[in-house]
Formats: sequence, C-alpha cells, structure tokens
Amino acid sequence: MEIINHIEKAKKGDQVSFTFLLDFYWNEVYGFMLKRTENETEAEDITIETFSKAFDKINKYNPDFQFNTWLIAIAKNVHIDLIRKKKAHLFVEITDDEDQQAFNIADTTPSAEDNLITEQNLSRLLLFIKELKPHYQEVIQLRYFQEMSYQEIANQLDEPLNNVKIKLLRAKKLLSEIISEKN
Repeated sequence: MEIINHIEKAKKGDQVSFTFLLDFYWNEVYGFMLKRTENETEAEDITIETFSKAFDKINKYNPDFQFNTWLIAIAKNVHIDLIRKKKAHLFVEITDDEDQQAFNIADTTPSAEDNLITEQNLSRLLLFIKELKPHYQEVIQLRYFQEMSYQEIANQLDEPLNNVKIKLLRAKKLLSEIISEKN
C-alpha cells in the first residue's frame, strides 16, 4: 500500500516519492541488469536510464501490474537498445574509396578552427550549466569536468549514493531542457 501511495505522489511530481521509489527498487533493477550484462558500469548506466524513463513516463504506469515488473520491462528495453547501438557501430560498411580516403589522411590533429569551435561550444555549455541550481551545477561539474565516480561524488558531498545518482539524473534532464529551449 505504501508503494502505491508513493507512486501516486510521484505522478503528482513529489520528489520525496521519486527518491523513495528509486531507493526501494534500485537494488532489484541493478541486480537484474548486472546478471544480464555482467558489467557493473553498464548495469549502473542502464539502471539510471531505466529510472529516468520510468519517472518521465510514470503517468503511463498501469497499476494492474507490479511496479517492479514495469521497471524490469523498461530495463530490458534499454538494454536491448544499447545492444542494437553497439552492433550498429560494429558493422559499418565502407567502400574501398572511403577506406583509401581514411588511409590518406595525414594529420588528425584539430585545426585552429576546430579548437575555436570546441572552445565556443564549451563556453555555451558552461553558460547553460550556470542556469541550473547550484547543487545541480556541482554534481555536473564533479562528474563531467572532474571525472569523479558516483561513489567519489557521494563521499565528497556526504550524501547517499542513490541521492547523487538521482540528482545527476535530474541535472542532466534540466540541462537538456535548457539547451533545447535556447536552440
């Protein structure tokens, strides 16, 4: 009954209920994906994406089914999509002309123009990040600019690991919305 109450509250946007559901079901979804992938990083990424998709579409959840069954179904689909993407990258067909062009490339270092474009893109991204609330800015900065693991971020912020994961998930979603809005 408590789960149903949290699902209903989450449908109304209650952040505490989102966190409760994440904490309650994290180990089950992560354990399931770890058995399937046999890779901790992949299982963690799939689990995070699973909760992201589930929380985005929580209004479509059908209470006739168990919530954990719904989450596992989403996780399976995320995993299948990941496998398809990997296979697509493995089997890229190229012609002999394309192969020869690739062979003839003498210098792969970025040009001054490439460096300028990269710098401008990074500058725009930093401006977008500054529009986030400070606690979201901090997790983005720690994860992507200091390249800290989730556990290292949790230790530095003195927060539970699952809170860091959900905070990073929300920060990325909000950043995506800001970028979409500005472009």
